[in-house]
Amino acid sequence: MPETVLFKSESVRSREEIAEYLHSVADSLAAGGEVTLSSATESVAIDPPERAEFEVKVEREGHPDNPEKSIELEIEWHEGAEGDADGDLRIE
Repeated sequence: MPETVLFKSESVRSREEIAEYLHSVADSLAAGGEVTLSSATESVAIDPPERAEFEVKVEREGHPDNPEKSIELEIEWHEGAEGDADGDLRIE
């Protein structure tokens, strides 16, 4: 089945602004219930299950003389199902 993008936002932000946004998402996740993501033109509410798959990926891509690095944080679950993800993930 093809992927359907429900929400996308891309902008240049300071490290502090990015951290504030991630804190807001984390607080919403910790509180349980729906998490609402909004931009100037769109909004989506999601309701992740109590347990879900969490992926962290750091990539380097592009031309070797000017590579681009990225950090991707992904939470994935099947709608209507509880996840059973395990793993040892730490931020140091």
